[in-house]
Amino acid sequence: MKFYDTFIFDLDGTLLDTIGDLTNAVNYALKNYDYPQKTISQIKSYVGDGIPKLIERAIPQGLENKNYSDALKLFSDYYNSHLTDCTHIYDDIITVFEKLKEKNCKIAIVSNKSDKYVKILSEYFFKNYVDIAIGESKNIRKKPSSDMADYALSTLGKKTDTSVYIGDSEVDILTAKNSSLPCISVSWGFRSKEFLEKNGANIIIDSPLELLKYI
Repeated sequence: MKFYDTFIFDLDGTLLDTIGDLTNAVNYALKNYDYPQKTISQIKSYVGDGIPKLIERAIPQGLENKNYSDALKLFSDYYNSHLTDCTHIYDDIITVFEKLKEKNCKIAIVSNKSDKYVKILSEYFFKNYVDIAIGESKNIRKKPSSDMADYALSTLGKKTDTSVYIGDSEVDILTAKNSSLPCISVSWGFRSKEFLEKNGANIIIDSPLELLKYI
């Protein structure tokens, strides 16, 4: 069994169930133009590549739609004010974080959400646990680039051979690969276990508590 001292987590679908607030924000933007509303299942399939890509997938004709930029702004304006209405921590995540801290492990969050949102959510839900939280910005490319994981490890002074990446999507599997990190995929997020297996997941866990065997 391999043990690690640094745990790099995806955010949406891994640590936090954010799908309710994301769905509400998307539908708020779509409603302004009388576009069809989206279901939670549809939004789950759209997330993972950042908010601009989420709106591109949700709006008819995507980037070709003349209302795309305005819809993106409507989404952002609404989401700014409703970031934590429905969002909640998955069961047992805090228990895992407490155990990681007892073992002096480092905890990082890397997400394709805007860096602003990532830092707000990390502070709101995980203030006493997370050592660094990084989102997409002009200076850091979004996943599956290795930029975020590389920056987290560099800032924490940690190496890839004692670190592990945890996420719920195909983007996370690719991010771990590009970052030369082992990947633990989770089945409780926005992708099914079958989907993860088809997209190259080597290790899939069904409960956050399973992470404790790696410390």
